[in-house]
Amino acid sequence: MSRGDRIKLKTPSEIETMAEAGRIAAECHQIMREMARPGETTLNIDKACEDHVRKQGGVPAFQGVLAAGAPFEFPATICASVNEEIVHGLPSDRVLKEGDLFKGDVGVIVRDSRGIGWYSDCAITVPIGSVSDEAQRLVEVTREALRRAVAMVKPGIKLRTICATIQDYVEGQCGFYCVKEFVGHGLGTSLWEPPQVPNYVPRGRQSHDLDIKLEAGMVLAIEPMVNIGTELTARHADGWTIVTQDGSLSAHFEHDVAVIEGGHRVLSLPKGAPTSFAP
Repeated sequence: MSRGDRIKLKTPSEIETMAEAGRIAAECHQIMREMARPGETTLNIDKACEDHVRKQGGVPAFQGVLAAGAPFEFPATICASVNEEIVHGLPSDRVLKEGDLFKGDVGVIVRDSRGIGWYSDCAITVPIGSVSDEAQRLVEVTREALRRAVAMVKPGIKLRTICATIQDYVEGQCGFYCVKEFVGHGLGTSLWEPPQVPNYVPRGRQSHDLDIKLEAGMVLAIEPMVNIGTELTARHADGWTIVTQDGSLSAHFEHDVAVIEGGHRVLSLPKGAPTSFAP
């Protein structure tokens, strides 16, 4: 079944499978929090997350993905972005140091009884050791933007309400900048499904795309990407990593959220966590 621009509604059993994929991804976040310390490399964190995903019966969702503008398939389990790197950072032998901001994004595929693969996709930002007051505030604002957006999710709410909630808080109240070039998205049997979920309300014709009303069965990957100095981005020479154009710090949090009757359910959580939780 679909609604709007090819939006695929998920059944309760399909949402359960996506929650299993989300659980494994959330456990990778726990691994990241434990390992992301001064002296550790992003490649070691990536290897630990891949080992966990495969031991849990999942498949790393990002491996082999070819995104627009990228020169080769993504080679890793996690996106490891540091400091001015916003998203899609490549794990490497780069050593984390005191004061860094590490952003770990991970996706997992879990197959249901029919052999159909269902995706998770979620991200966290981890301060490395003691960070500056400005960096800590950036992390807290980005986390809070996600919490506020998730709290709005329920049937009948327009998509623009979620987007406006993020932008009004980040830019209107806190004076930071929402990334405009990269957005959240629907999620299901592929990594990117309709609808797009921008962290702002675009002007003109694009704004009309946000008038769709949420329905039970939709699953959204909501992911504020917030910069200190500018919304403008650039592509690193490696062809994958997206950075802030002015070199300022960026933070990123992401949850997978299912619209259910009467409200929402966060899918990207460790076992036992409350399903209305946002990080």
